[in-house]
Amino acid sequence: MGSHRGTIGFPDHEEGIRMRIEQLEYVEAITRHGSLRRASEALHISQPAMSEAIIRLERELGVTLLDRRRTGARISRRGRDLLPHLTDAIEAVQRLRSSAREQTTAARVVHVGTVQAASSTLLIPAVRAFRAANPAATVELRNMQQSEIFTEIAAGGLDIGLVNLLEGDDVPPDIQRSELIHGVPVAVLPADHPLAVRTTLAPDDLRAEPFVEMRPGYLMNRFAHRWFGPAMPPVSYTADGAELGKALVAQGTGFTLLPNFTVMGHPLEQSGVLTYRPIEGTVPTVTLVACLRKGVQQPETVRALVTALLRRAREYVRSTPSTPSTDVQN
Repeated sequence: MGSHRGTIGFPDHEEGIRMRIEQLEYVEAITRHGSLRRASEALHISQPAMSEAIIRLERELGVTLLDRRRTGARISRRGRDLLPHLTDAIEAVQRLRSSAREQTTAARVVHVGTVQAASSTLLIPAVRAFRAANPAATVELRNMQQSEIFTEIAAGGLDIGLVNLLEGDDVPPDIQRSELIHGVPVAVLPADHPLAVRTTLAPDDLRAEPFVEMRPGYLMNRFAHRWFGPAMPPVSYTADGAELGKALVAQGTGFTLLPNFTVMGHPLEQSGVLTYRPIEGTVPTVTLVACLRKGVQQPETVRALVTALLRRAREYVRSTPSTPSTDVQN
């Protein structure tokens, strides 16, 4: 057992007792090894230094802990009586240090839940910038539905959640939100789709087309049913998030409805595989927000990633002037 600096303070009625943890460890080591000499060899500490430390402890406690004879120093009877208490104190300090190490390690892992909105255009660039500035940190990304994200943030299972909100939506009272990007729903099509020549698309233009629908629980599922009304297009696939939806559309399986900031600047859009068109009718604003648990002091790594997300959101808006301007909250 190595030597560690640290002190244990006692209440005011025993003022003046400020024993060091290593003094207790020395007594335990002498008991375990059978003599002061063998304990000092095992801990790589000189016998005079160990003996002096224990003498100071004996003065503070008013108890003789060692029997000192010409043949060597060994634990005394009084020392053996106190040994369980010394061991308890050492183990308590070890548990404290272990817990502190675990918390430090855990603080380096940032748990992020996302509905896959703007993953390639906002989330991944922000994470890349965050990792460049915090190379010891790890980011865990989980694809989840909005309700799951809110539940996990409130329970402490997630540090940050990225969700989309329609006009009039809000977050639970125990969640705080920082707005990242404002956008609008658009129709996402293969670039060679016949409807891609149109400037805008109405519900009647798409009702006969196979539809890649977001699974129930996603905001765009709710919007699609509102926009099409009771006459929904034939559903060819249901997708768990925007990234999977775009991949299916790129394979020619149909069209989908997504916020424009999820498509604009996406590699599939930039490479000419996908395109998008504005839609007609009542089109609400969609806001991408970063959510955190309210009233909790966030670790520095979490705050740093939120800052990276806000910075990347501003950069994205500046690079895409056709996107409605973002309202970033610090």
